[in-house]
Amino acid sequence: MINDEKARLFTLKPVRFPELESGPRIVELEDLINPEAMVGDQERYSDSKTGRGTAPRGGPVHGYDDRRDQHLDEVRRRFSATVMRETQKLAKAWHVRTIIVATSAPMRQHVYPGLEKLSKHGYDITKVAKNMINLSPRKIHAYLADMGLVPEQKRLAA
Repeated sequence: MINDEKARLFTLKPVRFPELESGPRIVELEDLINPEAMVGDQERYSDSKTGRGTAPRGGPVHGYDDRRDQHLDEVRRRFSATVMRETQKLAKAWHVRTIIVATSAPMRQHVYPGLEKLSKHGYDITKVAKNMINLSPRKIHAYLADMGLVPEQKRLAA
């Protein structure tokens, strides 16, 4: 699960005693934070509004491009590269071959090229175009199970 500010990395873990426990379960392995994206515009830029300036001595307003969008794209690209490195590291450590990635809309253009690189290394990649960063692991599991991407969590009878 990836958005501008955060990435949450999970694995699907079988339960130890399926006859006694509900499972399998989605377990969070890592929570990555993008500190550059957490900074507000007032802290990042000298002017809180983009594209407007005034002439000296109260003259008329004039427009300009301060390249904020390019800066935000670069912040997203760097964070995406960090997330892809960590994803590959965890996939190797957990011997995972299937990776499901859910991203927010602004991150897709930065995440998807990294996923193509992972697929060339033999990983089976599934893309989910939904921002689920704030959902609980149980809700994420249910959503992915409804899509047929992970097995449903079997519940024990009371």
